[in-house]
Amino acid sequence: MHEDAYRPRLISIVSPCYNEADVIGLFYDELRRVLDSLAEYDFELVFVDDGSKDRTLEVLNRIAAGDHRVRVASFSRNFGHQIALTAGLDFAAGDAVIMMDSDLQHPPALIPDLVRLWRDGHDIVSAVREDTEGVSAFKKASSRSFYWLINALSTVHIPHGAADFCLVSRRVAREIRGMRERHRFLRGMIAWSGFSRAFVPYRAAARAAGESKYNMFKMVALALDAIVSFSTVPIRVATRVGFVVTALGFAYLAWNLINAFVTRQLAPGWGSLIAITMMMSGTQLMFIGLIGQYLARVFEELKGRPMYILKQEPALPEPRAALADSGPSSELTPTARAAGVRSRSS
Repeated sequence: MHEDAYRPRLISIVSPCYNEADVIGLFYDELRRVLDSLAEYDFELVFVDDGSKDRTLEVLNRIAAGDHRVRVASFSRNFGHQIALTAGLDFAAGDAVIMMDSDLQHPPALIPDLVRLWRDGHDIVSAVREDTEGVSAFKKASSRSFYWLINALSTVHIPHGAADFCLVSRRVAREIRGMRERHRFLRGMIAWSGFSRAFVPYRAAARAAGESKYNMFKMVALALDAIVSFSTVPIRVATRVGFVVTALGFAYLAWNLINAFVTRQLAPGWGSLIAITMMMSGTQLMFIGLIGQYLARVFEELKGRPMYILKQEPALPEPRAALADSGPSSELTPTARAAGVRSRSS
């Protein structure tokens, strides 16, 4: 039998970092303790610096200098969390890939459970957040509303709390890497792939340090990307609303004509007429803007720009990873640039 059959399976940990200099060391120490307890596996850690403005890249490079398993990529500017996760997938060489944030709200202690369910035959193992320490009632309510809305508007079902903290098998990673749309909602793309899926519940701790990078505006933008990427229901709703409003307008016109010919009285109410006109104009503008969101995404895709630009490329994977089968790892480790990556020297 080929000697490679006796080697442990390689698991890639992909983690985006943006201004996480205060917490990345703590995250690495906790992650290393968990990985060292799983001696039957090989691991690689792919950190993606998302154009940080603090010392994040310096800290990551120092960690990489002391641990051959660590590979660091760095963007030329901030391209966003979902793009950073995509870059990590592009460069991951493992038989399985675990995506997790570096702020310790995705607990490394959950990794053995994710790996166990993967070895049981599941291609996707998602960590489902049941609660988060220190989160306001408003944010919890908005999160529930988001999951309800995306599940109601699209054919993709995403359980409440199933965010980007998950393990995907080699073949799922290959399919996700083949989806190169710029406006990305990875948890929806993973669910859309349709592979066998399992779930692991957990309670998220408060951030160990630093501040959350997802403010209200970014959360709304992510929700809009999710809805527009996975549903055409809003456009169909706009059409139906247009028919209903037109029917109501004809009904109102008919009522005024009947009132004028039968009672010989014209309906008063210029104020109400102006209010209705303003309401209808606002509705039209809103739906024109909605259609514009879909067109803007077509425009972004047609420009054909790279999804991200690297100022620092990750080191080549260990020889063990290069001996793996000719699945997704051989497609993307340094040839990821051919699929929409551009790099430049520091």
